[in-house]
Amino acid sequence: MLDFFAWLQYSPLLVEMRGSPWLFPAIAGLHLLGLALLSGAVLIVDLRLLGLGLSRQPVAQLARDVEPWLLAGLLVMLPTGGLLFMCFATKYYYLPSFWVKLGCLCLVLLLTFSVRRRIVMLDDMNASAIQSKLVGSISLSLWAGIVLAGRLIGFP
Repeated sequence: MLDFFAWLQYSPLLVEMRGSPWLFPAIAGLHLLGLALLSGAVLIVDLRLLGLGLSRQPVAQLARDVEPWLLAGLLVMLPTGGLLFMCFATKYYYLPSFWVKLGCLCLVLLLTFSVRRRIVMLDDMNASAIQSKLVGSISLSLWAGIVLAGRLIGFP
C-alpha cells in the first residue's frame, strides 16, 4: 500500500500542487469551508436528537432542511481532502491520526446515511428518546474524532 501512496504523492499534478505558493492553501481553505457547511448541518440535527434545542421543529423536517448543506459540505470536503491527502500521502501513511480520521470518516458516513437517516425520518413519536440520543451522541463523537484527528495530522 505504501507504493500506491508514493505513486499518488509523486504524480505530476500533485507535485505541481505542492510547488504552487497558492494552490495548496486555496484547497485547504476550501476544505475548511466545506467543514463549516457540514458541521453546521450535523450540529443542528445531532443537537436536536440529543434534545438540545429546536424542540418545536420536528426532527425529520429539520433533517430535510439541512440535508442540502450536509451534502454540499461533503461534496466540497471529500475531493479537497483527497487532494490534501495525496500531496503528502507517504507522510500520512505513517500517521496513526490519519488512519483514525479515515476510520471515523467511514463509520460516520455509514451511520449518517443509514441508521441516523432512519432515526431522523421517523416521527418524533415513533423514535425512542434513547435511540435518538444514542445516534446523536455517536454521530457527534465520530465527527469530533474526524476533526481532532485531522488537526493532529498537521502536528504529528
